[in-house]
Amino acid sequence: MNIEQARFNMIEQQIRPWDVLDLDVLNLLSIIKREQFVPAVYADIAFADLEIPLPNGQHMMAPRVEARILQELAVKKHENVLEIGTGSGYMAALLANRALQVLTVEIDPELAEFARANFAKNGVLNAEVKLGDGARGWAANAPYDVICVSGGLPVVPQELLEQLKVGGRLAAFVGTAPVMEAQIITRVDEKQYRIACVFETYVEALQNAIQPSRFKF
Repeated sequence: MNIEQARFNMIEQQIRPWDVLDLDVLNLLSIIKREQFVPAVYADIAFADLEIPLPNGQHMMAPRVEARILQELAVKKHENVLEIGTGSGYMAALLANRALQVLTVEIDPELAEFARANFAKNGVLNAEVKLGDGARGWAANAPYDVICVSGGLPVVPQELLEQLKVGGRLAAFVGTAPVMEAQIITRVDEKQYRIACVFETYVEALQNAIQPSRFKF
């Protein structure tokens, strides 16, 4: 397989048509080597338009979804980022290239070690993996400039929103099957948030994600 041709095709045929036009984001997809973050058995499909399987039933998001979220978050070099759902570490590596520091939380020990190894192999020095449950965020290091939830949330927990700085942005896939909304939520002030719905998709829910209230009156 011609890896560079496959990477070029991924960018031009999958990602650019999905309204990812930020040249910095497109260039970053050439710099951060996606094939080095997938399990070795799936190296040949690293650039395919699908969710690549990870250990213990988890998946990497499709490349176009990762790229679009990265573009919409518009991370800046002075910003601190929280990611929830590390997976292989690829999304955290993309975020880290644009941020000051990334803290990424993974509930699965095997995946946490896989991501740490991928960071070391690829020289990602400003991303740290924490083993734990991030379904309600990671309050110990809050507040954050940016929060990226790399998994589905039936509802967005209030405590997660409160971990954003004023002016901060949160990306989350909100709702339930079959269709969820990719939302960018901006904290306008201490009490107000602005929600932008960017696209529709489906992403598996985070383990221990908060469920909608079932009360009926």
